[in-house]
Amino acid sequence: MDFEATQKVRELKAKLEKFMDAHIYPNEHDHHAWVRNPDNLWKHWPKLDELKEKAKAEGLWNLFLPHEYGEYSPGLSNLEYAPLAEIMGRVPWSSEVFNCAAPDTGNMEVLAKFGTKAQKDQWLTPLLNGDIRSAYLMTEPQVASSDATNIETEIRADGDDYVINGRKWWISGIMDPRCKLLLLMGKTNPENPRHQQQSTVIIPRDTPGVNIVRTTTVFGSLHSPGGEAELRLENVRIPKSNIIMGEGKGFEIAQGRLGPGRIHHCMRSIGQAQRALEIMANRVDSRVAFGRKLADQSSIRQDVARSYCEIEMARLLTLKAADHMDRYGNKVAKDLIGAIKIIAPQMAQTVIDRAIQAHGGMGVSDDTPLAYFFTLNRFLRIADGPDEVHMSQLGKMKIQEYVNAGK
Repeated sequence: MDFEATQKVRELKAKLEKFMDAHIYPNEHDHHAWVRNPDNLWKHWPKLDELKEKAKAEGLWNLFLPHEYGEYSPGLSNLEYAPLAEIMGRVPWSSEVFNCAAPDTGNMEVLAKFGTKAQKDQWLTPLLNGDIRSAYLMTEPQVASSDATNIETEIRADGDDYVINGRKWWISGIMDPRCKLLLLMGKTNPENPRHQQQSTVIIPRDTPGVNIVRTTTVFGSLHSPGGEAELRLENVRIPKSNIIMGEGKGFEIAQGRLGPGRIHHCMRSIGQAQRALEIMANRVDSRVAFGRKLADQSSIRQDVARSYCEIEMARLLTLKAADHMDRYGNKVAKDLIGAIKIIAPQMAQTVIDRAIQAHGGMGVSDDTPLAYFFTLNRFLRIADGPDEVHMSQLGKMKIQEYVNAGK
């Protein structure tokens, strides 16, 4: 494996770092103040559009889309995108500036890979342009949705239409007024084998019957403007042309969508952990307690050393996973994708916790981004499948592999 950055990536990395220094870090305070102001609930920060136009003009746009998607892609592999996603992760909201934010990234991949020309023209093009946003409707409150075969939302054929009824929750991004597209995973064929019962359909956001039951907080935050919400779908009617790939293909689409999405999250987590370590180093070098710099305390040095080691290990594992995705495909790389989904958020949470501790009370305030980083990564250990599910599946795969190898 060769993880040396190509000339193209080195140039993009330099441009991205320069953009972050000029336009993202200086605006962190303003962005935070805007989204935390109750008067701005479910409104997007006005300066965002200006920054998006600047990023687009500099070619820092849609960097996430893998090279196999041809005309829609800037031509990067997963391995090439990894260091760029890490840089964006240092300021979580910045991914949207470069049109590289979830859940749009996963939805764009689905449409680019599986959509019809009409679906691409209507929905993919405005997403690629950054004109609209989207949401992905899979998780349900009454079942363990980490196993996508458990979902119960009904997609019933009715003439030339489908009629949808069910409940969804933890739907990220749906409160944003720019959210115009919903991709929903539901059940069309309950009589089919377990993994061929589900389908994925397109629902325009303004379709009658898409009802918000409530918004939910994450560690006390509403995550405006996108939010997380619980929905009730009541006789939602869409044309059959809104199905993606055909009936019974929903599980296959979900697996293809979640693999890259998981590793993108991990790349960003590493960026947050790296920034937390840098913030911690500056804090302990400047803070004096009991007549000594914190940086002179052996326990602090050990925390910094452990954090460095853990970040490097997670980064290398992420790069290996990305490399295997590029070389062999997501299915073959699923063990490494599972491993990094287990490791990266937990690593980031641990490193960030050490940085918080070094800051004392300041660490749990909004004076630094550390508290926000911590909650994001704690949430990520549940989102896209909890740690326990990934460990169970990974353990099962490895046991089978090692037993078979010994025969």
